[in-house]
This record gives sequence, structure tokens and C-alpha cells, in this order.
Amino acid sequence: MTEHAPNPISLAQWSLHREIRGGRLDPIDFPRVTREVYGLDAVEYVNSFYRQWATDEDYFRRLRRRCDELGVRSLLIMCDGEGALGDPDEAKRARAIENHRKWLEAARILGCHSIRVNAQSGGTFDEQLQRAADGLRRLGELAATYSLNVLVENHGGLSSNGAWLAAVMELVGRENVGTLPDFGNFNMGGDKWYDRYTGVRELMPFAKAVSAKSHEFDADGNEVRTDYARMMEIVRGAGYTGYVGIEWEGGGPSEEEGILLTKRLLERCGCVART
Repeated sequence: MTEHAPNPISLAQWSLHREIRGGRLDPIDFPRVTREVYGLDAVEYVNSFYRQWATDEDYFRRLRRRCDELGVRSLLIMCDGEGALGDPDEAKRARAIENHRKWLEAARILGCHSIRVNAQSGGTFDEQLQRAADGLRRLGELAATYSLNVLVENHGGLSSNGAWLAAVMELVGRENVGTLPDFGNFNMGGDKWYDRYTGVRELMPFAKAVSAKSHEFDADGNEVRTDYARMMEIVRGAGYTGYVGIEWEGGGPSEEEGILLTKRLLERCGCVART
């Protein structure tokens, strides 16, 4: 069996969305909490928590300085609500691409390697394949001028079909356009689910980040919906050596305990918290 270096662990900001939305955590303090409370050295931001500062370069420079002082790396910004990159209307598709520019600028200031986007589209299976690929290719061209990657997460609809999203990546054919496989986002609508292990395996060849989604733990500290050991075998088997991001999304226990439970489980699966 091939030996792999342990994957480092990062923290996705969505894990603390109730703390932030409830006003108990200022988004600019996210890196400090990541370091001081969770003992982690890398963060993944969510754009919705920074919309009021989206075009304020000074704000992101301040945030960058805080990260540098703490020894925390900014990995990526998860971008939602900026329009469908595969919109059937070409004008709306172009607008969605341009809407992501401000987040590319923020990501460059923060020193991120990527922004994470969605492959939302409309039409038939093949029409959505072509439209999403077109939008992502064009956004990838824009991102290249910022020396950044564009990553697509399985995030509902056809994007939660691993084979479809892998086909989109093949069609895009750009080195700086890849995937962010999420362990849990394989609901394709209603009661229709795509097999999560198959999906992650199909997306890993294009992965530049990985999201360890967690919802609920049993008494032994195992996530009840996802076999993390099996998932990490798939991740490592693909030769991925980057960060694995904690993304706690459960309703209980608290966000702090959910994050720590996920961290402990990842550590049991051979991942490490860099300090």
C-alpha cells in the first residue's frame, strides 16, 4: 500500500454561521477563533458574511494582516448568490461571471488559492453541461488574470451528480478550474440522492480542496451519514495532499462541539492539525 502524507485540516466559516449571524462572532475575528479555539492554521471564507465589505479593499487588507499575525492561511472564498454561471440567458451568464470579479480581488488580497463557485444552470442534461462549462471556462480565464483557481462544489441539482460535474470539468479543460468535493452535498432534489462515495471518487481527479461535511455523531464519535475512513481512503487514493476542510452543519450539539468532533474524527482518520 502506498504511504501518503497526512492531510492538514482547515476550517470552513460556514461551521460558525449561527455564531456569526447571531452577532456573537465578528467575521474579521474568524481567523483568530480558528487558531485560538480550534488549533487550526487555515481558513475558508463564506462571501455572504462579507457582502457589506465586498468592494472595500482596505477591509480585506486588514483581514490579511490579522491572518499573517496569527500564522493563519487563507485558502479560498466560497461564493454564493452571484448568479448562475450556466444561465440559459447568455447576458445573465456574462453578468454572473462579472459578479465574481470582486471576490477574485478579495481572494487575491487575502492570499487565497481559489474561489469556490456553483455550476447552477437550466435546461436539459446536455444543455446544462454545455452552459455550465461555458460559464466556468470564461470565469477561469478571468481568474487566471488574478493567478487564482475556480473550484466547483457539488451543491445541489445536477452539480450533485458526480458524473455530470466530472464531464463539465473535462469540457472546460482548464488547469485552474477544478472541483471541491463535499462529503455530504449529494442531494439532487427531493428524495433523490447520488451515492456520495461514487461522487467523491469521480470528482477527486479535479480536486484542489475537499470539504468534510458533518451533521451528526454517534456515541463513538463517528459521523452517522458518512464513513470518514472510507472517504479519506478515496481522497488519499486520488493523490490529494491538500487541506481537508471541516464544515459542521448540524443542528446540535453546539457549533464549537460539532467542529471539535469533526476535527477529532479527521485526526483519527490520519489528518493533522498544523499549529
